[in-house]
Amino acid sequence: MAGILKASINLTAIPKDKIIEGKKGKYIPIVININNETDQFGNHGPICVDQTKEERDAKEAKTYLGNIQVVWTDGQSLPERELQPASQKVEAKSDIADDDLPF
Repeated sequence: MAGILKASINLTAIPKDKIIEGKKGKYIPIVININNETDQFGNHGPICVDQTKEERDAKEAKTYLGNIQVVWTDGQSLPERELQPASQKVEAKSDIADDDLPF
């Protein structure tokens, strides 16, 4: 699927403790959800700061940074392998860990 997405992010909402210092700059891990339907403002989904497993398990509130809009697509959907539930992807990764590689 090809597409053009438009987003806006509230920079003042970025928690300073989530910023990662890299070799080429500073980064913030984010999660973008794309919904099938738009909200009352024409947005297709939220942009949030990525949470750790511990934060998700503790049901901590998400930090919302902004919204995303799909403004154009070529009309094709994602390939089937990319639409698998996350639990299936994890199982596939666990099979790799059973090999005899030293790393």
